[in-house]
Amino acid sequence: MNPTVIVESFVVLIVSLSFHEAAHAWMANRLGDPTARLRGRLTLNPLAHIDWIGTVLFPLIAMTTGAPLLGWAKPVPVDARHFRSPREGFALVALAGPVSNLILASGAALVFAVMPGRLLVQHDALGAFGQTLAMMVYVNVLLALFNLIPIPPLDGGNVLIGVAPLPVAQAVGRLRPYGFLVLYALILTGVLNRLLFPVENLLISWLLR
Repeated sequence: MNPTVIVESFVVLIVSLSFHEAAHAWMANRLGDPTARLRGRLTLNPLAHIDWIGTVLFPLIAMTTGAPLLGWAKPVPVDARHFRSPREGFALVALAGPVSNLILASGAALVFAVMPGRLLVQHDALGAFGQTLAMMVYVNVLLALFNLIPIPPLDGGNVLIGVAPLPVAQAVGRLRPYGFLVLYALILTGVLNRLLFPVENLLISWLLR
């Protein structure tokens, strides 16, 4: 991959992950749990959310080698005891992350849509800005869809644990220690790509139409 594209993709990823984690913290605080806010996580500052292995090393290896991209940021601490309804509150906090990425993708797509067409193909700062906006759409749609997979510790798994009947939620919760192994298996076998690509392609095509 072109070094410029690697840097651009990495910066967009860091911004998007920071927005995602801040959204978790914002929702938790909104629902009555100040834990994340008191620990400095209610911020867009990337340094508050970066996990140096999951946010920096793994994504850079993937971007430079073409390996499957699987990374993470530091989990936002949540104490569900502060919520009026702990399970529903936990689900809403989990859902806030992917929703924030869809909001970010939509905002970038809106700016992209109003840019004059000639600026999107120029090989200068304005053209690079258009490419960055398109990258912002792509990365955030991918983050949202990936995180909505109903496997813990992903947000989709946490949403499912929060809204499913208790026996189902307990069964899903027992998958948590093995979640990343399941995800790697889905990625390496190509199953995940076959499931996500049609939806991802549809959303990106719609946003950048």
